[in-house]
Amino acid sequence: MSKIRDSHSQRYRVFGTALAVIIYIGLLAPLVVTVPMAFGPANTLAFPPQDYSLDLFKIFFFTSGWRGPLFESIKIALAAMAIAMLTGVPAGYWIARHNFVGKRLVTGVIMSPFVVPTVVAALGLYLCFSYAGLSGTMISLVLGHVTVALPFVVLMIIAGVVKLDPNLEFGAELMGAGPIRMFVTVVLPQLIPSLVSSALFAFLISFDEVVISSFLAGPNTITLPVKMFGALQWEVSPVIAAVSSFLMAVSLLVCIVAIALRRGAPLEGER
Repeated sequence: MSKIRDSHSQRYRVFGTALAVIIYIGLLAPLVVTVPMAFGPANTLAFPPQDYSLDLFKIFFFTSGWRGPLFESIKIALAAMAIAMLTGVPAGYWIARHNFVGKRLVTGVIMSPFVVPTVVAALGLYLCFSYAGLSGTMISLVLGHVTVALPFVVLMIIAGVVKLDPNLEFGAELMGAGPIRMFVTVVLPQLIPSLVSSALFAFLISFDEVVISSFLAGPNTITLPVKMFGALQWEVSPVIAAVSSFLMAVSLLVCIVAIALRRGAPLEGER
């Protein structure tokens, strides 16, 4: 009987490993195709490229048609990250440490972008900002990006606060520190890995957002993902490969930094 069970478990392991390999190949296939194409000539988009150069990256970084949306995305992402951190860090700490009336409702509202389809949220934001006369402005884009970045910040802060020792906070308040001083001097220094990770992910989510940006962008607020989508829709520009490689590099860098911070953070029992 045990031999039969071992045989079945071995088959499941082999099947699981094969399935994981297939999934990883599917995830890595765009990288294998896109990255070499980014170093091809500026007048064609082919895989594999016949010649290798940096012409596509030069066009991306040094022409106003692409540099403008890049800077616009960076400005919007930085603003969205700042607002998401200023609101999400206190919210995450309060949710993790306190029980209050309507806690589940508040948490559900903050986390609603996880369950509401992005296109539905984008349409709702567009209608609201159009009614307020803010459609197509940078304010609407920043606030729209905050709605999708805030849940990630709150979740990561909650996860960080749960690992902290509440006795340190109680001791600080017992010694006369007010809630704000205790939060700034005791809680925030221990949350530095969570703070940096959540800030990086908030920036990345805003920087890569395309659906909400497509609904809320105006003539003077074209973000890089919207520019990419337009370039694919109306023309097949080889610069798309360079832009895609750049975005993948930024995403990879953010993930590496976040993982390094998580591994370097001391465990609760080590404090």
